[in-house]
Amino acid sequence: MVRRKIVKIDEERCNGCGLCVSACAEGAIQLIDGKARLVSDVYCDGLGACLGECPQGAITIEEREAEEFDPHQVEERLTRLKSAQDQKTCQPACACPGSAVLTMKTVQPQPEIESTAATPSMLTNWPVQLNLVPINAPYFQYADILLSADCTAFAHPDFHRKVLTGKVLIVGCPKLDDAQHYLEKLSEILRQNDVKSLTIARMEVPCCAGLTRIAQTAVLLSGKSIPVREFIISTRGEVRTSAQG
Repeated sequence: MVRRKIVKIDEERCNGCGLCVSACAEGAIQLIDGKARLVSDVYCDGLGACLGECPQGAITIEEREAEEFDPHQVEERLTRLKSAQDQKTCQPACACPGSAVLTMKTVQPQPEIESTAATPSMLTNWPVQLNLVPINAPYFQYADILLSADCTAFAHPDFHRKVLTGKVLIVGCPKLDDAQHYLEKLSEILRQNDVKSLTIARMEVPCCAGLTRIAQTAVLLSGKSIPVREFIISTRGEVRTSAQG
């Protein structure tokens, strides 16, 4: 044992997004029971490459008694992890819970009276991707904006009618895209337009909660009092709502 710098994870602040797992080149961190945890002191070099990836600020560097960093054990661990991934046996413990592979039973639709009427689209604006929408697009004025995660419309079978109706749509993924850019752009959209309300539609997985944090922070940065509502959608397409204020 030696006294050295090493990663410390605050499990209470951790939301299980898994960004630190992919940021750690040594494989020292993995998700266990939905929380990021240091697997072993010997895998952590204490350099803190994972610090900047944590949106919750749950990771810090502390100095304490710990086993020495062992690059040989790290190499062996990375080989094991790669082998597990190649064999498609890697479980959610070593990846984001939202990336867990699920096979769900398909519900067979009930027979209906044949109709020639197609279900109309509720989409009223284009483009819809947050990276592409102009900050001063005319459709933002006096709009009820829906900020939706990419996956929601695929998971919820009645997304257009029950979630999108009457709203201007913006979509994005807080895990795969630049969250800081999203925050800056959304705050400018809210600041430069007279927006009536902001609704968030996201999946019920930890990493998707980042979309809620982006929206809430953007409202604060805009300096405006904008009502915020949230739709949370399960991977089975079930919906629950929670008022945010």
